[in-house]
Amino acid sequence: MADIVDDKRRFTVSELTGADPYKLSTGLIVPRPIGWIGSLSADGVPNLAPYSFFNCVSGVPPMFVFSPGRGGRKDTLANVREVGEFTINIVTDEVAVAMNDTAATHEADVDEFVEAGLTAVPSASIRPPMVGECKANIECVVSDIIDIGDVEHGNALVIGEAVEFHVSERLLDGTRVDQAELRAVGRHVGNAYSHATDLFEIVRPP
Repeated sequence: MADIVDDKRRFTVSELTGADPYKLSTGLIVPRPIGWIGSLSADGVPNLAPYSFFNCVSGVPPMFVFSPGRGGRKDTLANVREVGEFTINIVTDEVAVAMNDTAATHEADVDEFVEAGLTAVPSASIRPPMVGECKANIECVVSDIIDIGDVEHGNALVIGEAVEFHVSERLLDGTRVDQAELRAVGRHVGNAYSHATDLFEIVRPP
């Protein structure tokens, strides 16, 4: 068993100011998976942006969440509200730099696929495109959008249900995904990321 850690500093959330709650949250909940979200405006302009407030929350049916901020101009949030569909493009080592490029702020009429030199591949069942360079993609339809947190500076929780999975054959054994071959990338803080390749196993108790 690990030793008890007795040097902890206490933070009362109501007494924190500025970005301190955010810094503590994102510094401790690591590594976070990255939802590289492809969306489409009502006018048909593709958008691509990464979100590390992202996860899988249900297996049957497969459902995913990501949480864009509500403050300022948020193209992805506007797009999923208007069109009701989005793609999840799995961030791996091969596309990490391009993913970071799409985190830049652009005007609403800018196509981030083009800006980052990526291939916008048509989806099978929804309108927003997928990133062709990704090893795996998921097509989702929006099931709900819930405003959470502070009225002015909070986030929106976008809940989507998967309708199609696209996964490279070299990753698959049936529906099992080879984690070492996937080479997923996780988000930490600031400019820090990690490779999900330092794997170990612990057998779950019965």
